[in-house]
Amino acid sequence: MRLSDLPKGSPAVVDRVDDAHLDDAIAQRLRDLGFVAGEPVRLVARGPLGADPLLILIGSTRFALRRSEAARVTVRLQEAA
Repeated sequence: MRLSDLPKGSPAVVDRVDDAHLDDAIAQRLRDLGFVAGEPVRLVARGPLGADPLLILIGSTRFALRRSEAARVTVRLQEAA
């Protein structure tokens, strides 16, 4: 599942960040920010009418991402503890 499609509030774990093309600077920046395999992630909020930006919580840090950026991150749903 793509991070951009994650239901609001659902706990998930990052599987990978996909490069859109060779030397994808945005994908590399996402990895540098902590979007790496095994990191817990949650979609906190969506912009007006379900649009940009998406407010993402990864670890204890919040990021505002465009849907196109969040679509590069593949996640898997995690059972609530």
